[in-house]
Amino acid sequence: MPVLIVVGVLLILVLWVVSLYNGLVRLRNRRQNAFADIDVQLRLRHDLVPQLVDTVKGYATHERELLTRITEARSAAISATSIDDKIKAEQQLGSALQGLKIAVEAYPDLKANQNFLQLQEELSDIENKLAAARRFFNAATTEYNNSVESFPGNLIARNFGFKRELLFDLGEDNRKQMEEPPKIQF
Repeated sequence: MPVLIVVGVLLILVLWVVSLYNGLVRLRNRRQNAFADIDVQLRLRHDLVPQLVDTVKGYATHERELLTRITEARSAAISATSIDDKIKAEQQLGSALQGLKIAVEAYPDLKANQNFLQLQEELSDIENKLAAARRFFNAATTEYNNSVESFPGNLIARNFGFKRELLFDLGEDNRKQMEEPPKIQF
């Protein structure tokens, strides 16, 4: 009888560990799937940026440094391989695109150009979809991180190589820009 109790407790313990492990795997896969949705939007953004840069080049020839920064940030974003590297590269690209929006304010003719307006509208749509995908990714990442760091999941996570993952946030540069009040000019 005592042997059956020990075997029963061990069986319950094994099932519990398997359940926790499988839960962590599910959450990790959900996070990776959420980033795949971001990847789709990033690809659209990367494809649109050269068109936007070319349109702006025609009007803003002396803004070469900004356009070069955008092109370099786009290249870095495309060549990033890991999720963490992509997050960092996309933060830089977002910051560069923010600089483009500010520079465009100096060119009233550009703001009225049909091609630019269409590209700007497409970029805005992509950015909105990207924001929604980031929110989903961050929710999946937070859920995953909570499971990895909470007891008793942290015991299983530590032993099977699960670790805390990065959120896809604004980044320091963009956060500073967002904290500044908007400048309104008439």
